[in-house]
Amino acid sequence: MRLHDLSPAEGSAKKPKRVGRGIGSGRGKTSTRGHKGQNARSGGGVRPGFEGGQMPLYRRLPKRGFTNIFKKQFTLVNIDDLNIFEENTKITPELLIEKGIIKKVKDGVKILGNGELKVKIDVQANAFSKSAQEKIEAAGGKAEVI
Repeated sequence: MRLHDLSPAEGSAKKPKRVGRGIGSGRGKTSTRGHKGQNARSGGGVRPGFEGGQMPLYRRLPKRGFTNIFKKQFTLVNIDDLNIFEENTKITPELLIEKGIIKKVKDGVKILGNGELKVKIDVQANAFSKSAQEKIEAAGGKAEVI
């Protein structure tokens, strides 16, 4: 088989409907739009979600909850990810970005307690989960809130 032998599977590729190419084409004059009416006009048709004047679905459904605009969005790091560092390393958000553990800091870095910590390290972060703080201190390190 060569490149020029390739073709779409039988029945998978439909030819486009060519409209407005004269009366003899069978799709001339009104170009399959019918006579007059909203959809026959240029720029005609209704916007997405319009239901002919009936109250649209997105307005019939009740509103739920709210968005807290003051919520802090922490970048999350698990204890497990900190095992790549050597003993007595001082870990900061800048160091985590440098090592590629996180891509960017939103409102700060939060250390979570998923996994086991095998090295003694000093961690500086904006927040710690209770289990993460316990695991860092159990390994002989320090968990410092910045």
